[in-house]
Amino acid sequence: MKRYGNRTVVREVSLAIHPGEVVAIIGPNGAGKSTTLEMILGLRRPDGGEVVYRLPDARRSVGVQLQSTPFFPDLTAAENLELFAAFYGVRLTPAEVGAILDRCGLGEVARTPASRLSGGQQKRLAIAVTLVHRPRVIFLDEPTAALDPRTRQEIRHLIRSLAADGTAVVFTSHEMEEVLRLADRVVLIHRGRVRAAGTPAELLARHGAASLEDLYLRLTGTEVD
Repeated sequence: MKRYGNRTVVREVSLAIHPGEVVAIIGPNGAGKSTTLEMILGLRRPDGGEVVYRLPDARRSVGVQLQSTPFFPDLTAAENLELFAAFYGVRLTPAEVGAILDRCGLGEVARTPASRLSGGQQKRLAIAVTLVHRPRVIFLDEPTAALDPRTRQEIRHLIRSLAADGTAVVFTSHEMEEVLRLADRVVLIHRGRVRAAGTPAELLARHGAASLEDLYLRLTGTEVD
């Protein structure tokens, strides 16, 4: 639970995230999604309830990609990766740097300054830096927002490959088609509460909805953001 003054923005949210699972958190702006994630990540203190990581070292087991990542503009993609790794106390070998960049489709721009990377390349680099300490859970905030179709496809493929390796991936999105393609489980938050949770197929059957967009509209009473 989280309050801001007399206003309660997160009321009853219960989440369980499992290894190798891709979980989509959806809901209107102001529904409590971001505040929920901030409490999970330790960026905000809950006013009630608790966050439990069943991991030996939670801080070193979690990776986070925010919508805006403050790269060092004059450092290359590879140098930024090495620097972010150092923040976690990790020293990457050149081969490890190359492997992470290749996995994220950045091998050809390893020596390009971050300031000269395209928007899609910067988004891929933002995901790459979440991998430097080999996290077991990754949180991605709208990882494909404002990207071209090919880049979106590449990032979706990366997310599925991370899950296939046993990494739990939690992402937010306003794109219902993307949620349907990627998510093993969907959690819809509205007015600070979980209104629906389950696999896409389960949710559609349970609510008699023709699509995730239809489900969204029914449960939120608002247009898709």
